[in-house]
Amino acid sequence: MAQSTYAVLMMAYGSPESLDQIEAYLLDIRGGRPTPPHLVEEMRHRYALVGGRSPLVDITRAQASALEKRLNATALDRRYTVYVGMRHWHPYIRDAVAQIAADGHQKIVALCMAPQYSRLSVGAYFQALRQALDALRLDPEVTYIESWNTHPLFIRAIIEKVTEAWQRFPSTARDQVRIIFTAHSLPTSILAEGDPYDAQLRETARLVAAELKLRPDQWQVCYQSAGARQVEWLGPQLKDVVVDLARTGIHEILVAPVGFVADHLEILYDVDVEAKRAAEDAGAHLERIQSMNTTPLFIEALADVVSKAVGQR
Repeated sequence: MAQSTYAVLMMAYGSPESLDQIEAYLLDIRGGRPTPPHLVEEMRHRYALVGGRSPLVDITRAQASALEKRLNATALDRRYTVYVGMRHWHPYIRDAVAQIAADGHQKIVALCMAPQYSRLSVGAYFQALRQALDALRLDPEVTYIESWNTHPLFIRAIIEKVTEAWQRFPSTARDQVRIIFTAHSLPTSILAEGDPYDAQLRETARLVAAELKLRPDQWQVCYQSAGARQVEWLGPQLKDVVVDLARTGIHEILVAPVGFVADHLEILYDVDVEAKRAAEDAGAHLERIQSMNTTPLFIEALADVVSKAVGQR
């Protein structure tokens, strides 16, 4: 039986490789609009605190390699090659698409490293892919995977991370731990447009809480890493929640960033530095779950998402 070959395009946000690249990176994010100097310096400061660079691209490449191996280990009539494309830095989505075309693929699976769908996140990745295809005058068969926020294996992977992190709290305090599920904040204007992002985040959190048999007062949903634009952002924001919890007597806090699947600035700085500092200043103890990165169960979840999406065509 002849094998059907697929290119899986794994897409993520992108991140600079050094402090010297930060201004150009921010210029890309802002669509060519210059970044105010104080914001450039603030971002340089944040990256410096986490080692001078983000591991996002390295981790995404490792995820792609693990996914390719996992897919091809069980596929009988299909062969997969997984490519990495970044929305705002090298390797750009357009570069990955050019390589996919050069390798002769006619079938593409578009997979974003964002479990919950929003037109501003996943939708923007898809738009970048379509623009790249148009620029190269390509018309392959494309399978767009919009979301996978409730996939059973993904939920299981989160549960494993939460259970492991729970053990870091004193045994006498575990029943008082408040679990905060977070994702990247987006402008609240998406809610009026019927965007499913907020609902999908809450569904992810609800499924995890149900499996762990958490009481309603043991968990909540909030957002983090709001942008600098002067608009209203989805909230409440993680830092504010941490301080408010401490003020009400809740001092054991576990952050579960279920909208993120790899270590990068929004994890290593926004949670590990900024939120943890806010907790300590308020007299609270904050931990977070480990990121998915290349966790085998997470990779298995992605493989199932891809293979089922292809099988439905």
